Amino acid sequence: MDGVPVKKTLIFNGSPRKKGDTAALIRALTEDLAGQYRVVDCYRADISPCIDCRSCRRVKKCVLPDDMQEVYAYIEECDNIVIASPIYYSELTGKLLDVASRFQLYYSARFFRKEDPGIKPKKGGVLLAGGGDGDPKRPYTTAKILLRQLNAAEIYPLVCSHATNTLPAGEDAAAIAAVKGLAAFLNG
Repeated sequence: MDGVPVKKTLIFNGSPRKKGDTAALIRALTEDLAGQYRVVDCYRADISPCIDCRSCRRVKKCVLPDDMQEVYAYIEECDNIVIASPIYYSELTGKLLDVASRFQLYYSARFFRKEDPGIKPKKGGVLLAGGGDGDPKRPYTTAKILLRQLNAAEIYPLVCSHATNTLPAGEDAAAIAAVKGLAAFLNG
């Protein structure tokens, strides 16, 4: 398959648990995902939240010298982006939102510098895991807003394992089937 570009997928993992329900959904996705993928572990990556210094309103560069610089390069070149998170108080986790605050670089390009942020068009997906009374609608809406900032025009319907208090995500047949559907969408 010489000459055929390899698909690249970037996955933002917003879970603190290395072997939890969100990780199970990510594992199921990567088993069927074509090409290369990179997972950004929002709890363990050296990525600070945006400090609102407003430097990116003038230049296409974030002043914070951390792992986000590599992530920016991958965002700009990848074909797919997936946001994966447990549901905390009917929202994405705080650490995931800390990392996402750094997408301000792209917002500033569009709205302050009036220029194309240089992000390749891509497909997006959202994996959520939760139990209790948390509602997946709000975190899904937030994730779609973030994905659109990253130039994901096509976003797969929500994949959610929402009974994790009694049924682990890795054993949730409906959620795993939906993950396989997301992988096929991203591979297409």
